[in-house]
Amino acid sequence: MDYSEVIEFVRKKTSENGRPKGYPFRNRFEHTMRVYRWAIRLQAKLGGNLDVIVLAALLHDVGWDENRPHNEVSAEIAVEYLDSIGVDQETITRVGEIVMLHADKDSEKNLNLECRIVMDADLLDEVGAVGIMWDCMAIALEDEASYKRAYYRIKDYYRRNKPKIRRCKTDAGRTEYMKRMNLIDGYLSQLEKELF
Repeated sequence: MDYSEVIEFVRKKTSENGRPKGYPFRNRFEHTMRVYRWAIRLQAKLGGNLDVIVLAALLHDVGWDENRPHNEVSAEIAVEYLDSIGVDQETITRVGEIVMLHADKDSEKNLNLECRIVMDADLLDEVGAVGIMWDCMAIALEDEASYKRAYYRIKDYYRRNKPKIRRCKTDAGRTEYMKRMNLIDGYLSQLEKELF
């Protein structure tokens, strides 16, 4: 399947759906593309239906409404869009279910492989090097920005996110998550030596 049309649809929808900006450097489409790439990498290791995984990864955050959970809105948009481009009903149903479930990272349900891969790909984004960059950029936007303030923000992020490895649904996801936590830990150790 050629995903370029779906990517363009996602680019357009994420730019116009009114999702709160939060930090100006944080872009929903770029997040989606990173999740898409990680989903493909995990699928290469673990298997599963590539089309279902890719379509769910691309469409997982396509919708936004201030009054409803984004996963519900995204699932509705995904199902409608995939039907409009002639995707078979079984694929549409599977993608819709994954998009609906992807936000429940603490779910104990018996999830299919495709869903677990998309959930792990989404969880892995903005953890590790990208997370460090996010923290530094966020501090830079604040009054009285400093290296030490960035250090403390990164350290707090590390402390809060290290236990979230329990949310990983696959061994490959856990392995990658631990690599990223180790990267942050090493970065903090080096930064402590240079700052204090």
